[in-house]
Amino acid sequence: MLTSVKSQEILVELKNGESVYGKLTDCDSWMNLTLSDVVVNYNKGEKFNKLNEIYIRGSHIKFLRLPDLVMDHAKEQTLLSQEQRNRNQKRKGGFQNRRFNDHREGRGGHHRGGHNRDGHGGQGQNRRYNQALA
Repeated sequence: MLTSVKSQEILVELKNGESVYGKLTDCDSWMNLTLSDVVVNYNKGEKFNKLNEIYIRGSHIKFLRLPDLVMDHAKEQTLLSQEQRNRNQKRKGGFQNRRFNDHREGRGGHHRGGHNRDGHGGQGQNRRYNQALA
C-alpha cells in the first residue's frame, strides 16, 4: 500500500512523540521510509524544523496518516480480492466438499496410497521401502 502513496504527502508519528510531515520518496518491506520536503515537529509542537530529506527506520514508526483517497482505494481492492476468492471457492465447491490435506494428493510422498507414475510412492531412492508399504 505504501508504494501507491509515493510522491504524496504523509504524516508519520514516531514512538518518541515526534511527528514528521513530508512527501514519500521511497519505502521498503520493513517500512523504512525516505521523505523529502520535510517538516519535523519536536516537543509536542513547540519546535519545528524543515529538512530537505529524512530517513525513518520502520521500527521507530508509531503510525502513518495516509491520504483518504489511498485508504478508499485500498478498501476497494480488499473487497474485490475477497469477492474473487469467494467466486473461486464456489467454483471449486467451497471448503465443505474438500477433505483435509487434499492438496497433498498427487505429490507421491511417504503416505500410503500416494503413488507416482511408475506405480510406486515417494522418490526413486525409497522404492523398496514404498513397495513394501503398497
